[in-house]
Amino acid sequence: MGDRSFSCIKGGIVAVEVRIPTVFRKFTNNDATASVDGGTIGELIDQLGDRYPGFKEQVLTEGGELHRYVNVYVNDEDARYLDKLDTKVSEGDVVSLLPSVAGGR
Repeated sequence: MGDRSFSCIKGGIVAVEVRIPTVFRKFTNNDATASVDGGTIGELIDQLGDRYPGFKEQVLTEGGELHRYVNVYVNDEDARYLDKLDTKVSEGDVVSLLPSVAGGR
């Protein structure tokens, strides 16, 4: 496996790690991370929606776009500046879902 370390589930290699912020954990049984198959960000969100009912509606609009207040990072790269929901993810990638933070007066 070289220098990369992969998490294992039921004896298999986990393709993509998704980091879930506290605000969304009430929809993921308080799971802070989830392991999913590679593909695209959109497919990843579909997988999470299948696993965690109600989750998908928290991150996508009715039109199927990312909510404005949800930021997605793939290996610290903002998916908005890549291919958005069509951004490819693969084995060993780390995807972070982060809520936007607004502030000021």
